Amino acid sequence: MQRRRLALAITGIAVFVAIGYWLLRADGQDSIDPSDPALVARGQVVYDQHCASCHGRTLEGQPNWRSRLPNGRLPAPPHDASGHTWHHPDAVLFEITRDGIQRHAPAGYQSDMPAFGGTLGDREIRAVLSYIKSTWPTDIRQRHDVLNRNARSRG
Repeated sequence: MQRRRLALAITGIAVFVAIGYWLLRADGQDSIDPSDPALVARGQVVYDQHCASCHGRTLEGQPNWRSRLPNGRLPAPPHDASGHTWHHPDAVLFEITRDGIQRHAPAGYQSDMPAFGGTLGDREIRAVLSYIKSTWPTDIRQRHDVLNRNARSRG
């Protein structure tokens, strides 16, 4: 009788863990994936609705994006291969998009980019980042993959 209860308890725990893992994955946890056509398509729609007005329909950014505006802020940078987006690991890009740039910028840095955490869900943000990354040339994507691996290994 005790063996049966133990077996049932272990089975129940295993099922609970498996369901939890599946739910996390299904909810878009850790899923910036430029090779997933559905995710990229969703990301393009969200990008067009929330990002393109500043970063450009073709991810080209605003003109003179490296030169400060009269208010001291920088114009929106490009997200294509000509910009610096791919110089940051996925986790940093996600945090900047969701929470704003403050944590990753020098003290006092100001930006016109809002934090999208109150507007977009985590899954939508990951979809946008998947779309952006899907547009980069293969060599840039590979360099970005190495950057991500290095960032994860540093913990």
